[in-house]
Amino acid sequence: MTYEFFSRLAGILNSEQSRSVILSGNVYDLFHNGQDYVPLIPFVSGKSKTKGLIRLVYELNGPIRILDDSDKLKNAWIAWKSGIDTDTLLIRGMKSRGESEFDLLSKQFDRLILDAIGNPTLALETLRQFTICSRSHLSGDLLILVEAADMMMPTGSGDVASLNDKQLHRIGIVQDWLSDPAFMNGGDSVILFAESKSLIHPRVAKLPQVLNVEVSSPNTEQRLHYIQHFTEQAQYKPKLWSSAEDLASFTAGLSIHALRQLLLGASYTREPLEPADILGKVQEFIQAQLGEDVVEFKKPSHRLDVVMGNRQLKTFIRNELLPRFRAPGDKALSGAAVAGPIGGGKTFIFEAVASELDVPVLVLKSIRSQWYGQTDVIFERLRRVLEALEKVVIFVDEADTQFGGVGAETHSTERRLTGKIQAMMSDPRLKGRVIWLLMTARIHLLSPDIRRPGRVGDLIIPVLDPIDDDRTEFIRWVAESVLEAPSEHDIQRIDELTPGYSAAAFASLRSQLRGCDAKTIEDVINIVNDLLLPAIESTRRYQTLQALLNCTRRSLLPGTDLTDRDREGWHQEILALESRGIH
Repeated sequence: MTYEFFSRLAGILNSEQSRSVILSGNVYDLFHNGQDYVPLIPFVSGKSKTKGLIRLVYELNGPIRILDDSDKLKNAWIAWKSGIDTDTLLIRGMKSRGESEFDLLSKQFDRLILDAIGNPTLALETLRQFTICSRSHLSGDLLILVEAADMMMPTGSGDVASLNDKQLHRIGIVQDWLSDPAFMNGGDSVILFAESKSLIHPRVAKLPQVLNVEVSSPNTEQRLHYIQHFTEQAQYKPKLWSSAEDLASFTAGLSIHALRQLLLGASYTREPLEPADILGKVQEFIQAQLGEDVVEFKKPSHRLDVVMGNRQLKTFIRNELLPRFRAPGDKALSGAAVAGPIGGGKTFIFEAVASELDVPVLVLKSIRSQWYGQTDVIFERLRRVLEALEKVVIFVDEADTQFGGVGAETHSTERRLTGKIQAMMSDPRLKGRVIWLLMTARIHLLSPDIRRPGRVGDLIIPVLDPIDDDRTEFIRWVAESVLEAPSEHDIQRIDELTPGYSAAAFASLRSQLRGCDAKTIEDVINIVNDLLLPAIESTRRYQTLQALLNCTRRSLLPGTDLTDRDREGWHQEILALESRGIH
């Protein structure tokens, strides 16, 4: 089993591109070392074992562990502290009474190793001194692995004001250590472990000489390897509804830890694993990773057949949109933006589209956090999840509030987040696997970089209020819910009483009629006459014009003979509405 992150890490250290690396991402998972699955630090330390290399590991709740030639390092440290070689010290000790200088320094070394337990400040300073000692007495051959660097040197608020003295001291130690030209040009290396580079204080994480290597979530091949490994080792082999290959495919998005839990449960109960169990585990794991306030899984149950009106749009969806979404690679669309006035049915229609695709639907709620640096962490988790899933729909309602602008007036966190989302939308590795559906009534507020071709700007779809036959279909749908056999005259009377009704207004009217137990056309007319639409006509008109102006397909616009003059007319009407303060 090979891991891309380890190949990259080895390449950086062996080529001497950098002597300090942050290993981030899926750092709490299990990795195959050739015999068994182990945590990341034992995996990296085991794979990096080389003749002449002294490996040191510091974990928060333990001492500094020296994995190779501890006596060699101790003797070098004693010689460095005393200024003379150990042989001379030993000879001197034979001539003196009591404890010799060699014995005192030897005890001091052992005490430093043990005192590092629960004292990360001392541990980091000791490790820094070891590298100074190594350069002068060992030719620079240390590899130092530091666990939980984000807990030792937290981001805080991005400055130093919110940190305590010990945290500031540790940041100062590591900043000086990794910035020391002698260290950068030496042969020692330091690997800092953290879930995200953004969680480590920027005074360390943003040093130009510190490189980041990301540990990605397990791919299908790696999950299959673990399934086979577990099956070989298990006392009771888990029963599968299908093959191990299918299980590996269905568990896209799970870590090896989560996959292990799934298999252990199946092995214990001796009941066969079913796709529904796996889907539930995947959803539970992803929501636990990202947070329920960040994403939720949606299972739209309705299909396009139940969508009223929108005949032109439904034909386009069936004939072009769905085939493009299902296509692999370059043939695929990365997504679509859906615009139109509030109450037009955008969300309902495109939930049906997601249902037709029959793939997981991930609803993006909010990936912005109030805590400094946490937004970047959430985004990195999201990206790792998306890269691991085989195919997924990302559904974003009210996208204009989710993704802000990139202008100077926008907060730096907002700009950075928007930029990362934009890059992910056009990432060729995700094309054909991640489908973005962005719903907004205010398409003009989406960043132009998001609306450009190559992202959701490839396809901006307007969802407009029903007219002509579509409107008649809505009216008939409303009437037939309470009248046994509405006549054409009944349909016409309702039509005359419902000018400017949107899809949501028709749905609300239908609910009202059923709730009031209307039986006759007179009952219907009385109820309709009593209802007043909210005073949002101008706002909805403005949103409709923006949807028309930003639409990227002539075939989706109303009418067949639209010209550039019509588009200019929409633009002028928008300016007129804006002059009245309508946005």
